[in-house]
This record gives sequence, structure tokens and C-alpha cells, in this order.
Amino acid sequence: MSKTYSNAIFELIKSMSKGEKRYFKIFSSRHTIGEENNYIRLFDYIESLETYDETVLFDHFQGEAFLNKFSITKNRLYDNIMRSLDSFHAGNSIDAQLFRMIHGADILFNKGLYDHAHKQLRSAEKLAAKHEKKITLQEIKLRQKKLIETFNYAELDELEREQLANEDFLLEQQLSYYNQLWHIKSQLFMRLNKKGKARNAVEKKVFEDLYCQLQQIKQPLQRDFETEYLYNHIHSAFYFAISNEEQSLHYLLMNASLFKNNHKRIQQEPNTYFSILTNIIHVLVKKGRYSQAQQYLNELKGFHHTYAIERSLDMDIKYFTSVTSTELMIYNHSGQFRQAIELAGVVAEGLRIHDEILSPGRKAFLRFEMAVSFFGAEDFHSSLKWINELLNDNHLDEKEDIAAFAHIINIIIHYELKNDRLLPYAIKSALRFLKKRARTYAVETLMIKSLSKVIRAENQFVAADIFTEIEQKLEQITQDDFECVALEYFDFKTWLESKRKHLPFQELKRQNFLKSTVAA
Repeated sequence: MSKTYSNAIFELIKSMSKGEKRYFKIFSSRHTIGEENNYIRLFDYIESLETYDETVLFDHFQGEAFLNKFSITKNRLYDNIMRSLDSFHAGNSIDAQLFRMIHGADILFNKGLYDHAHKQLRSAEKLAAKHEKKITLQEIKLRQKKLIETFNYAELDELEREQLANEDFLLEQQLSYYNQLWHIKSQLFMRLNKKGKARNAVEKKVFEDLYCQLQQIKQPLQRDFETEYLYNHIHSAFYFAISNEEQSLHYLLMNASLFKNNHKRIQQEPNTYFSILTNIIHVLVKKGRYSQAQQYLNELKGFHHTYAIERSLDMDIKYFTSVTSTELMIYNHSGQFRQAIELAGVVAEGLRIHDEILSPGRKAFLRFEMAVSFFGAEDFHSSLKWINELLNDNHLDEKEDIAAFAHIINIIIHYELKNDRLLPYAIKSALRFLKKRARTYAVETLMIKSLSKVIRAENQFVAADIFTEIEQKLEQITQDDFECVALEYFDFKTWLESKRKHLPFQELKRQNFLKSTVAA
């Protein structure tokens, strides 16, 4: 028996809700003859496991006949679960309803019941049009044309033919527009997620070129919900990428209104609306509008109750990452580091439970924010633990902007811990990382090279002079709109000020935050 086992069946069972599991047992007893007890017994045992181990499973069912062809048994159980899930969710899924109606029309057509098939397709067409299921509409129209051909076009007059042609043209136009939007969006987000915001004119030009592509696309006669959302989504991401938060927020709020004006869409696509709220909070925090950010955070926290959204593994993951990351960001930006580190247990447990499902970018962001939280609370050993977890991730290059600043904070932590022996290695590693990925921006270069001077300083007075020099240079550099983006990751200015004034970073951060809110 292979040492590597497929745990697909385990993952599927663990993802099921109580209602889905209860329905499966009813469904299995109705639709499986002879083997239902084995399926339910196997289902119950796998559901009880914390981790999937077929060696343990074989020991438990030792002597059972179904173990002789266990791969077949697993596949049949998997298929049986999927059929029960399809049946369970059929009433709530427009796609499932449409699939059954189209399949029903095919059956009726093959029986020669063409009038019946026509009525079935008309009902499906109305439902698909109502919910803007463009691709499904194409499938329906293909079958309607097949019916027309069956009757040798006898029941089609010129007016109907012209109407059908116009509908096809409009549908193709909308699909083409959507697909072009999606391809621009994918390019924009791939770059933004990996590299972060534009940090110089060349990088800004890359985003602007993508935006130009958007402007050149011929728009359809009317934009439906999906294309309207995607159009706003691309604009909000583009303006965020070039650090125009005001315009980014404008398009995010337009999408939030789009969903609220189509309330059923929130229940149909909760993940999308959840992401919109998360992004609104993110931008509001960047702009220092904390009270508004808190209002949207409260909406996030009450999301399931407010919109009657059924809990699922996917939504639980979204809830964990979005709510936790936004809370951490608000606490860290406002200098409330003690409150932030209280979330450490939640973050650690969430990362453990969802380790294989979470994207590298989400994991990197959470670990980075936790490292900043502990740094601010002056628990440098814990901060270093979170930074090491981040830097030891094999998929770190998928979020290289966070990785770059993690390297710099790693140096600062070692400096605070007086790890003089490790500092040269940390500096060398950071420089190598930045050079290899062409991230030799002014702020990062200044911080690393200047800190290497600090650790070589003859005494504390020389070190103090170097810190003052760094502070002055950083102030000058961050007058540049591109370079000030670096301060969104970590408040280097306040940290340098704390070194010059010999005051705790946390105290100064809180003071500076309160001053900024009073000024606003």
C-alpha cells in the first residue's frame, strides 16, 4: 500500500455542514442498495478523524470486504456525497436549477416531445436572463436553434429571426466585454498581489498601460451587473496601485452600492461583497479615517447575521482572514499594540487549521502584521518568531513586497535584541533578496545600509548621530509619493524618532496617531 494517501474524501467530508451530513445519510439510504451501511459506516468513521490516515482506517475496518477494492469504494462514496450535495443545494442554486431544466429539455427533445422541450427552454431562458447567466443563455439558445432546425424553420418568421439575431449579438457583445475586462483584471491583480503598489514611474507606467487597455475596449450597449461590478473593481484596484486612495475608495463604494441595490446578490455572492467591505476598510485606514473604518468593520463582524448568510468553510476562512487582518491593521496603525497581540492566539489557530487552503499572500500579511504588533509591544522575541515563520515560507515570492519589508524588520528586531552576531547575516540576506528581485528602492536601501553603519558605530554617541542622519534622509526621501508607500508597511519614521528621543516606540506611535487624528 502506498505511503501517500489521497485525502480528498476526508477534505470533502470535513467541509460539510451538519445539515449536509444529515441529508447525505438520508440520501444514501434511499439511493444506495446493498452497500449503504458500509458507506455510512465509512463516512461516520472518516468524519470522526482529526487527520486522515489510511493505515489507522484499515486497522479499524480490518477484515471488511470493501477494503479489497478500497480505491473504488472511496470513489463511489465521493460520488455519492457529491450527488447528495447536488440534491441538497438544488433549490438554492440558480445554476443547479438551470442545469436540470436544460437537461430536462434534452430528455424531452430526444423523446420527440418538441413542444414540451420548447416550453422547458423558454422557462430556463427567462430564469437565466433574470439572473444574468450569460454563458447558460448561450447553451439555451443553441438548443432553441436546434428545435427551429428540427421544424425546418417553419415556425420562424422574419421578425422572430431578426429578434433572435439581435439577442445573439447583444449576448456575444456582453460576453466579449466581460472576458476582456477579466483578462485586464487578471494582469493587474497578478502584478499588484506580487509586487505591491507602484514604487517608481516605470512601475506606474505598467499599471497605466493596463488601464489604457481598459479604455480602448468597446463597451456593450448596456452593462449588466457582472460587467458593472468588474468595471468598478478594475478601477478601484488601478487607483489603489498608483496610490490614489480617494479614487480607489470611490469605485469601491460604487460596488458596495451596486450590491446593496441588488440585495439578493449579497446572498448569492457573499464572498464578493465581503471582499468589497474588506477593501473599503483597508483604504479608509490608509487615509486615516478610522471611525468610518470601524463602522465597516462592525458590518463585517455581523455579516452572517445581517444578511442571513449560511456558514461554510469558504466563508469561515474569509471571515477569519478579513476580520482578523483588518483589526490588526487598525490596531497597528493607531499604536494599540497591546490590543493587537491579544489576537495572536486567534491568528495562530486560524493559520494552523487553514494552512493548506490559505493563499501564501494572506498568510504572509497576517504574520507580518503580528510581527509588527509584537514589535510595537516591545516583545521582540515573539516578533522575531512571526517574522521567521514568514521568511521561512517557501512560497514567499508570491508576496515579495511584504517579504522585502519583513527582511528589514528582521534586521531591526535583531538590533533591538542586540544580536550583534546575527545582524551581519540578516543584512546580507536582505540585500541579496532586494537585489535579486530588483527592489532597490530608496527607503529600503537607506534603512539597510544605514543600519549596517549603526552596528559598526564605535559608541552610542556615534550611533545616535547616524540615527539622526537616517531620520533626516528618510524625511526627505518620503516626500516622494512613490517612496512614502514604504511607510504603509512599517512606521520607520516613528521608530527612528524613538531611537533619537530614547522613548518607547509604542508610546511615540500612540502620541503621533492622536496628533494626526486631532489635526484631521
